[in-house]
Amino acid sequence: MSPSSASPLVTCATCRACCCQLEVILMGDDSVPRHLTHEDEWGGEVMRRLDDGWCVALDRDTMLCTIYERRPDVCREYEMGGLACIEERAHLDRPPAQPLRGPL
Repeated sequence: MSPSSASPLVTCATCRACCCQLEVILMGDDSVPRHLTHEDEWGGEVMRRLDDGWCVALDRDTMLCTIYERRPDVCREYEMGGLACIEERAHLDRPPAQPLRGPL
């Protein structure tokens, strides 16, 4: 997707860092500090996440990446305003699912 086809609704000023709640699988050339990673249940190296699901490298006060220059390739390729970004934002905008009720 080219920058001109990205959603005009998503800018640096309106970014909600939705991607920082996704699992980030590290690849061979990634040089993330080891204390920010862990091994997942399948033996792959991933970015650590906090108990609430946010990436450990995200500064929650500024909503900026603390390792931006060393961020993984998958993070570099994730396009702000691209299709995946818009889909993740839509998930955050949905109200929580209500439990199903049986007949009264």
